[in-house]
Amino acid sequence: MSLRGGDPAEIGGYPLEERLGSGGMGTVFLARTSSGRPVAIKLIHQHFAGDDEFRIRFRQEVAAARRVSGAFTAAVVDAAPEAEQPWMATTYIEGPTLAQRIAEGGPLGGAELRRLAIGLAEALRDIHRVGVVHRDLKPSNVVLSPEGPRVIDFGISRAADQETLTMTGRVIGTPPFMSPEQLRAPRGVGPRSDVFSLGTLLVYAATGRGPFDADSPYMTAYQVVHEEPSLDAVPPVLRAVVEPCLGKEPEERPSADELLVLLRDLPADGFGGVDPASGGPGAGRTRDMVTQHHLETPATPSPAPALPAASKPSDPAPAAPAPSDGGSTGASAGGRLRSRWRPVLAAAVAVAAIGGGVAALTAGGGDGDGGGGPAPAVPGGTLPAGFEPWRTTVLGGREDIPDELRCVTRQEALFCGGGGVVASRVDPGDGTQVWTVKSPGVPTQGMHLVGATDDTVVGYRIADQDAPQGPPEEVVALDADSGEELWSTPSGAQSTAVTGRTRDAVVAGSAVVTVDSSNSRFEARDARSGEVAWTAPFPEGTQCAPVPDGPRLLAMCATDAEVDGLGPRRPTLRTLDPGSGELGAAVEVEGPVEPVGGAGGSLVLLSPHYEGAARTGYDGLARFDPASGKVTYSRLDKVYDGTPGMADGTVYLSGRTGLVTAFDSATGRKRWARQTGVEGASGPATGDGAVYFSSASGRVVALSPDDGKTLWATDPRADGLTGQEGASPRVTVAGRAVFVAAAENTLFAFDAGKPPRAH
Repeated sequence: MSLRGGDPAEIGGYPLEERLGSGGMGTVFLARTSSGRPVAIKLIHQHFAGDDEFRIRFRQEVAAARRVSGAFTAAVVDAAPEAEQPWMATTYIEGPTLAQRIAEGGPLGGAELRRLAIGLAEALRDIHRVGVVHRDLKPSNVVLSPEGPRVIDFGISRAADQETLTMTGRVIGTPPFMSPEQLRAPRGVGPRSDVFSLGTLLVYAATGRGPFDADSPYMTAYQVVHEEPSLDAVPPVLRAVVEPCLGKEPEERPSADELLVLLRDLPADGFGGVDPASGGPGAGRTRDMVTQHHLETPATPSPAPALPAASKPSDPAPAAPAPSDGGSTGASAGGRLRSRWRPVLAAAVAVAAIGGGVAALTAGGGDGDGGGGPAPAVPGGTLPAGFEPWRTTVLGGREDIPDELRCVTRQEALFCGGGGVVASRVDPGDGTQVWTVKSPGVPTQGMHLVGATDDTVVGYRIADQDAPQGPPEEVVALDADSGEELWSTPSGAQSTAVTGRTRDAVVAGSAVVTVDSSNSRFEARDARSGEVAWTAPFPEGTQCAPVPDGPRLLAMCATDAEVDGLGPRRPTLRTLDPGSGELGAAVEVEGPVEPVGGAGGSLVLLSPHYEGAARTGYDGLARFDPASGKVTYSRLDKVYDGTPGMADGTVYLSGRTGLVTAFDSATGRKRWARQTGVEGASGPATGDGAVYFSSASGRVVALSPDDGKTLWATDPRADGLTGQEGASPRVTVAGRAVFVAAAENTLFAFDAGKPPRAH
């Protein structure tokens, strides 16, 4: 809608174009940055400007929004919480709200509802991982962008580790989507309050009504606190997952991480219909078997049952099977799931592992072990002096939000970092921590150790939100022997938007190449002294990220409009001289693409496949030859989903269910596929005739790079999630020593010649 009389012409130097809407606390305008990027500016109503309590809440909103800016939220561009009339500018997200979509098109179903549920669970997972509770998740705060759902408006959110406002204790929220504890004791709200709200929101999305709807907000609030939800119209399989989210007590509900595992296990037809884009009822059948098992049986792990024929969405039998007393309702399945969702998750993981083992022993051709049992790897490397298998935990700056580390070896040392740890030196022989430098802020997912030279270690430091104003992220260089800080510099954070991978700084020889804090240029420093060797401005109107290519360094760039919009569709690649910073000529690549590594003098990139706005895997390879400036393309034989990686000229995709597929990087031809028991593995890491994959739980599998034959596998070593995607390799190999990073800052090591066998 157009601007009205009395609306300002600009806010904070941003010219306003139109009014997007107005609410009880402020008005939102569409504006433009100086480079032409669209932004949404929330201008707080004047009568709130003098309210001290409101100003505190608005400062919290700005801080929380900065903290969670990512794939599922609107990134903060600028803000002035202390201005006479406070305001905040965020990335403009185009699309209707969920409330508008339901009002205009009716309830969602099938793949559309599944994408919404998984996207929102992922959003909550990322919000909670940085210590924030949203506290007002409702349909009008969910925008259905072409890239997927985005959560907006952190106006009443708070840091989970901070006290909430105590001046009034007023109840703030929207009753149909509030948790019982929000209504009873609003100052004691934690992350599982958001899970309750998500449960109500999914019921609303599936049926057009909330589970506690009543004629007045007072009756609605009463029903939220005292009555059971109305779930009759919810598709039975989805109901079994949603119902535990609506438990009256927080401890009855799954966490966002656990909810995400349950939702990913559900087949598309469990969401009230089958969308052809989802692959139909046969898609993802391994996961469907696990879901069928954990909805039908007690928590004791057992082999997965034979899968019945696909039923119609209206048939509740497979989704809510008859209990021992002969009753059969979706609600009974949901009740059983709510009372035992923790052991159910454990059983689902166990069944997936058992199913993977069975597939490995019985499948024929390239997808099985050919009937042979696991063969021991016999590596020829050496072990560190005095080596014995060990396990340790590296405590970071935020022990309440444990993360995963990543490690590199240099000389006779192991260096690890990530999340709440800038870097830690660990004795590779016995796991003793020589020194650890902590990062005080909230861990950023995917941001790990930068790298190391012979005498210097480089990592990331995340600023404490409650500390005096300073750079939110820094690249820090430490002395390898003592851990003493040598230098630091503010860092940009645009690499994921450009390349699809988190890598905002790289070690290139004896230099460290970073992106400056304004995301406008590359900067190269001597790794030891920190002295700036050169700077290289990004080409006008673009955002860039450094991309290692063996001994070379490349720059991958995308236009500002693509970074702010649907993502880079035609990125450019340029050589980047590590000695001078000189950028070569731009070579356009038919995108979107994600770099995975170098092979034969070329950079290899994978092409994501999209169905609508949803990415469903990868369907092609591209190879960029810096010497000739040419790009060649190959198509894969079908769409493959999973976490990409590359080693020794082979591209690997490791899927959520444990399937590892190897491709020739020159032709895109599938070399082999292997079903393993390691779900959501990252990799690869290679050494002594094996290629290694590992999950956040610490489960490791060693495969033959020639044919994928399973050499050995281990049991889990940490309480970590399976089914993740996109994680960087967790295994580091040095000679015969295998070092593994797992959830909760766990590190462990063993001899590849004597691996801890799976039981």
